[in-house]
Amino acid sequence: MIKHLSVFNKKIIFILFAFFAIASPVFAQLQFETRAPFAILMDYESGTILFQKQAKEKMEPASMAKMMTIAVTLDLLKKGRLSPDDEFFVSEYAWREGGAASGGSTMFAKLNSKIKVIDLLRSVIIQSGNDASIVLAEGIGGTEETFANIMNDMADEIGLTGSNFTNSTGLPDDNQYVTPYDLALLARYIIKEFPDYYSIFSEPAFEWNGIKQSNRNTLLSMDIGVDGLKTGHTEASGYGEVISSTEGGRRLIAVLHGMESIKQRSEEARKLITWGTRSFESIKAYSDGEVVADIPVYGGVQARVELVGDGDILLYIPKGSKKCLSVNVVYNSPIRPPVVEGDKLAQLQIKCNKQLIQSTDLYANHSVEKGSLVRRASDALKELAIGWMK
Repeated sequence: MIKHLSVFNKKIIFILFAFFAIASPVFAQLQFETRAPFAILMDYESGTILFQKQAKEKMEPASMAKMMTIAVTLDLLKKGRLSPDDEFFVSEYAWREGGAASGGSTMFAKLNSKIKVIDLLRSVIIQSGNDASIVLAEGIGGTEETFANIMNDMADEIGLTGSNFTNSTGLPDDNQYVTPYDLALLARYIIKEFPDYYSIFSEPAFEWNGIKQSNRNTLLSMDIGVDGLKTGHTEASGYGEVISSTEGGRRLIAVLHGMESIKQRSEEARKLITWGTRSFESIKAYSDGEVVADIPVYGGVQARVELVGDGDILLYIPKGSKKCLSVNVVYNSPIRPPVVEGDKLAQLQIKCNKQLIQSTDLYANHSVEKGSLVRRASDALKELAIGWMK
C-alpha cells in the first residue's frame, strides 16, 4: 500500500513564504518554447526536470544510441576488465557496415587491422564512428547482437525504462528506441561514474589513418559551457543532441531531437541551456544528514525510522512563479524490520498545483531490528484495525 505523509515542517514553510513557490514543468513551459519535437532539461545534481516536451515518448535514437556503447566500454575499463591498450580486430562486417563504403560517420578503420580500445572510444565519442562502435561491440560481446544484450542489461541497471537497444551504432532499426528522459539519465550516469574519461567528449578533433575529423558537437565552441555529449542524425529521425553545460556554475543536461538541420539543432540547444541557466535558482531545503521525516515500522524494536536524503536536498525555484508548494513523503506500507541504515524506503515528492515537479529518494537514518513477538503481534493487530477502518 502506498502511503503519503505531508511534510510541512518549519523549514519547508519558510521556503514556501520566502520564495513563493516551486513551478512545475507546466509553468516552465509557459515561459519557454522550442521547435524541437522532443526535449528535456535536467539539473545534474538533483535530477530535477526543469523543462520537458514529450520527454517520456519513444523516439529513434540515431547516433545518440552510441552513448550506451560508450557507457558499456567505460564500465569495463573502470572495473579493470578492459585496458585502454587492449586491441580489437576490425572484421569485414565492421568495415563493410560502418566504414567509408557505408556512407555514414566512420573512423576509416582498415580491414583486418587491430586498434586500441582507447582509440576506438575516442572515435565513437568525437567522430561518431560507426566502424569503431561495431569493433568495440564485437571485441566485447563477440557479435553485435550479443553486445546489444549487454547494452540492455546495463540500461536496466541504470534505470532506463523506456529504451531498447539492438545495435551499437544507432543505425535505424524498428525495435531500437529511447526516450529523452532516458538519454538524460544516461548522460548523468556517464558524467558521474566515469570522470577520468569524460574530458574526451570535449576534445576538438581526432585523427586516424591520416584523416582528421572535428568533434561533431558544434556547441563546444559557442561559449555556453558545453563539454559533451553526443549528436545524432538520420533522415527519418532528424537532428538531435544530448548536451551537458556548466554555464553559470551549475551543470545542466539537455536532450533535443527531431530538428530539421544542424543549425536549428544548435540554435534550439543554445536557447534551452541559456534559459535554464538564467531562469532558476536553487534553495537548500535539507542539509546532508538532516532528518526529513519519520515513518512507522511495524514489528520493530523502534516504532518509527527517521528518513534522510543522500546529501543535500535542493529545491529549484523559477523566478517570478506563483505560490503552489506541497510536499509529501511517499512510501510502501507497511515497513517491516529488519531495516538497515541506508535502505531506500521512501521518496520526498514536491508538487506544484498537483503536478509532480521533483522527487528525491529518502533513506533510513538508522537500523531497526525485529521487536519481540508481543510487539510484532501488537503492531499486526494495529495494521489490521487500520485496514478495517479504511
